[in-house]
Amino acid sequence: MAFVAPARHLLKAKDLADARFFERLSVGDLAHAAGLSRAHFSREFRRAYGESPHAYLLTRRLERAATLLRGTDHSVAWICFAVGLQSVGSFTTSFTRTYGVSPTAYRAEFPAAAEQARIPACVVRFYARPQHSMFREDSRAARD
Repeated sequence: MAFVAPARHLLKAKDLADARFFERLSVGDLAHAAGLSRAHFSREFRRAYGESPHAYLLTRRLERAATLLRGTDHSVAWICFAVGLQSVGSFTTSFTRTYGVSPTAYRAEFPAAAEQARIPACVVRFYARPQHSMFREDSRAARD
């Protein structure tokens, strides 16, 4: 099967799925963004990208869920709904099928989010400044 460059209308639908995966998007919404019927859009999308629009959208959601599981302490249910899925059971099944472990087991493989908390550089610089600086204070006192 030869690779076919995706047309601009398919890229619009793919960009929509990438940007708004967390919303309640359907294949019909993606087909509408591409300006095609659902059936034609699904065929063209599969031909161009090698997977169905639904599978592509689910993959984006699961990738984002994996990122949230690694980097936050939010509950699995919260993450499920935050990435646009409607059922924790279906989310767990899909996640396990894709990553080979349940969301809870996946999270356990990484350090807790609280241990990874990053401090912004501006805060570090503020607290690293000397507390009782005498810079230019001596020269002012000498002039008076």
